[in-house]
Amino acid sequence: MSQRHTFLFWGALLLLGPSASSQSATLFGKPSALDRAKAGKALWEEKCRTVAGEKIYRKVENVEGLVLLKVRPQAGDREWADPMWEGAAFAREARADEYIKTFLGYEEAFAPDGKPRPITPKYRGYINTTFKPGEKEFPGYRYVDVIEEKDGKRYRYTGSEKIVGRKNTSALGVQMALQKNPNYDLNVYRWTLDKAAAPDTSLRYGVTYEDHVIPEDRALGVATSTVKVLDLQTKEVLGELVRYAWSVPASSANPSPWLTAYTCPGHAESANTTIRMFVDRILIPKKGN
Repeated sequence: MSQRHTFLFWGALLLLGPSASSQSATLFGKPSALDRAKAGKALWEEKCRTVAGEKIYRKVENVEGLVLLKVRPQAGDREWADPMWEGAAFAREARADEYIKTFLGYEEAFAPDGKPRPITPKYRGYINTTFKPGEKEFPGYRYVDVIEEKDGKRYRYTGSEKIVGRKNTSALGVQMALQKNPNYDLNVYRWTLDKAAAPDTSLRYGVTYEDHVIPEDRALGVATSTVKVLDLQTKEVLGELVRYAWSVPASSANPSPWLTAYTCPGHAESANTTIRMFVDRILIPKKGN
């Protein structure tokens, strides 16, 4: 248990008081907050030992694109504090357009203390969208199809850097750069998504998830979700990721408990790109141009 998690855990229990508040009692039954926390932690640890984990049944090489059958919706303070929030097990995962971006970005080596660590199956990097040499070695997918809930239509997303503004020529740093190089690029660039109607040809592989709301587990602060990688042509499941999360109820010390929840499996270096980094071990992105 990390020092930060320990502080939040016991701080939340102290603020709840020696006996659960009336709201806590209503939501979580008769046991005290401490009893409930102990039972929740024990359940989470059991699920981590017996159920949670990653399973890869078959890998596919040189995949250019895939279908996101679901996109994680936006969330905020209200959801992060809600014991029954569906997305609790992946509270820190990227959402909406950012979720789509995680599949289009490339992987860059993680650099603790400024010293890059090589990307290996055990030690992953982080997802970036700014072009650097590592892009060709650890690329993302070239396009992603998404079925929009609003109209039921399928759209294709790609991404590229675009000019979004101009630098301030009165800024001292810009003036110094211009003195050194009169051709200094004054454009401001930003990597953005491009969206268009998807071609009629369907993609073969897809990714989906199912968030499970089990009342008796949620009463103990335990949430779970399953991610599946699918061969849409054969209906085969290529891989599964089952995650469990556990946290104590919201309090003034920890108003967003799902953001600080314990998770298994957990990926500290890629907390907001866990799904992408699971999928790309099964549907391996194509390299090259």
